[in-house]
Amino acid sequence: MYEKMIEQLKNGEIKSIRIPKGEFLLFRDILVKDDKFKHFRGEAQQGGDVVFTFLEIPRS
Repeated sequence: MYEKMIEQLKNGEIKSIRIPKGEFLLFRDILVKDDKFKHFRGEAQQGGDVVFTFLEIPRS
């Protein structure tokens, strides 16, 4: 499920992915294996959820 969402985000089919606090570690384990890991930006929200977006230029 998360792999498909990551691909959709990379392809521009969706703008962001909201990950609930309790699922963050599972999602992160999948995300760090992606070859474009540095292109993802996670922004913590109040309550512990994280919203991920895809950047054209990788973060340093």
